[in-house]
Amino acid sequence: MTVAERILVVGADAAGMSAAHQALRTARTLGRAVEVVVLERTRDTSYSACGIPYLVSGLVDSPDELSARTPEKHRAMGVDLRLGATAVELDMQGRVVVAETGTGAREPFEFDKLVLATGAEPLIPAWARDADGRMYRGIKAVKTLEDARYWLEVLEVSPRPHLRRGLVVGGGYIGLEMAEALRERGYECTLVTRSRVMSSMDRVMSERIESALGQAGVQVLTDTVVDGITVADDGTKRVRMSGGEEIDVDLIMLGLGVTPASALGADAGLAVGEHGGYLTDEHQRLAENVWAAGDCCEVYDRMRGKNAFLPLGTHANKQGRICGFNVMGESRKFNGALGTAITRFSVGDTHVEIARTGLSMGQAVEVGYDPEGLVTEGGTASGYMAERAPIMTNVIADRGSRSLLGVQIVGGRGAGKRIDTAAAALWGEMSVDHLAEMDLSYAPPFATVWEAIQLSARRLADRL
Repeated sequence: MTVAERILVVGADAAGMSAAHQALRTARTLGRAVEVVVLERTRDTSYSACGIPYLVSGLVDSPDELSARTPEKHRAMGVDLRLGATAVELDMQGRVVVAETGTGAREPFEFDKLVLATGAEPLIPAWARDADGRMYRGIKAVKTLEDARYWLEVLEVSPRPHLRRGLVVGGGYIGLEMAEALRERGYECTLVTRSRVMSSMDRVMSERIESALGQAGVQVLTDTVVDGITVADDGTKRVRMSGGEEIDVDLIMLGLGVTPASALGADAGLAVGEHGGYLTDEHQRLAENVWAAGDCCEVYDRMRGKNAFLPLGTHANKQGRICGFNVMGESRKFNGALGTAITRFSVGDTHVEIARTGLSMGQAVEVGYDPEGLVTEGGTASGYMAERAPIMTNVIADRGSRSLLGVQIVGGRGAGKRIDTAAAALWGEMSVDHLAEMDLSYAPPFATVWEAIQLSARRLADRL
């Protein structure tokens, strides 16, 4: 009788379930007997965390709509899925993971191959907790589907008529999206950030985004941190800012970023990097018979030439799939990332799309380049077309080699996804001249004769 090889996966979201199902598919192709067991501490699997802000805002009707596959579907496809099982201990020598259930019981899970896909944890400031370490009601991050359910419940409760105001802490992608959600819900909104909005972009781009937020009624406080809060008996929070300002709010949404959830492996002696994420090789291999994927890992940044922490669902799905192949004996590679990302802020008549790839001017200097950047204003369509929206493009290249280093876009409808052209150029290690000369599509409803991103590249090439 053939004994099935046990593949144990810790984490049942994008990376983990991609690994689990790819391992099963590969095993069937090879005619090998495997048992795939997945441990998940929550009740949710394979959901779109990126869709959570739109669920909270009301643009998505139900949490179920964010789930790509239900637990029942995973099990029907052959995965032995254990929900409510939190992995608390890893014994590398014995090849055992110990999981704790909601009742406190501990159960060992032996494995032949292990995939760690434990994701990331939100950063929670000390002032968000009471003296007993519990989060104040009306203060929470926006990370998991359980967080989304919490916010839906909080927002269902009618706040005090005299106070319908929320605070968003953090000026990155989640901060912008939650500011949109609050405004869509009819709340007054203040957004506070320790530097500036979308600080991974150059200042001129940040300023355009901040202006759009202000037009939609969001009060933006830059170069500011929350010093502390006082919570009244009715739940109102008085928030003290580093600049001395105080405001009263009903709720506080935390968008301060995340940190890799790598303690399980780190405690067992597995390698982590300077950002706290697992240090895998290009095959996502972490140790003998152990792989890792997703937000718990550091990623090779092709532009910096070193590891970075880039927690994105795109990387998680790709890395998980690679793990699924490689636990079955293949040698697939994950070829790194560029830091490509996109979001939007859309409230009423205000609609701004924000996208970036590669390095900003400041990042390029840090890496050791001699960068030159150029910001160009243009349109997403020909000037006589009703579809035309403004687009501001920031193209950055190295003065000496003329290598393209980064592109940023802030604009109206249809502007943002143009970043993929720049990402493809960066992936192919093209020069700014190559980007300017690429054969891109044109028709009046979709672009200008010189497509916006190419116009900026051409002008920068001329300057160089």
